[in-house]
Amino acid sequence: MKKALLASVLCIGIVSPLGADDTLVRFDGGIGVIPVSNVTVNADGSITVSRNIVRGVNPPGQIWVIARLRAQVNGDGSIVVDGRGLLLGGGNNIGLNGNQRVFATLICSATAPFTQFSTPTTGVPLAANGDFNIDDVLTPTPPSPCASPVLLIRNPGGAWFAAGILKLN
Repeated sequence: MKKALLASVLCIGIVSPLGADDTLVRFDGGIGVIPVSNVTVNADGSITVSRNIVRGVNPPGQIWVIARLRAQVNGDGSIVVDGRGLLLGGGNNIGLNGNQRVFATLICSATAPFTQFSTPTTGVPLAANGDFNIDDVLTPTPPSPCASPVLLIRNPGGAWFAAGILKLN
């Protein structure tokens, strides 16, 4: 009888909501920044350059590439990001990490105003090969559901270097 009761309690614990997945959103894959989104040659011959601004966040002045990005954000705002190969994609320091530090920002709204949910802006250092790990908490806590999630990897100056690719299933 005691064994049956213990087995029942264990089964209830395994399938109860207490063990439920608290994942708010996941990202699998990354997009490096190209600072310019559009160049227009005007009728008078002048050129207009549009910066690659994502939900109110400016790009840096140089191209950056990223080999891999995986991230998970939970309902309580905790976030784990594993990034690989975030390096300069142009200029004299191509292939180097630019001695940068990075932090994560989640934005859930598709239209302004864009509320930013970020890890501490002091960030974590990029390794020489561009690898980084963020294991922290977003503040303020993002809403659930996060209607239109965009994850940006940024430097302490605020520029975005990479974006996560939303994992839909």
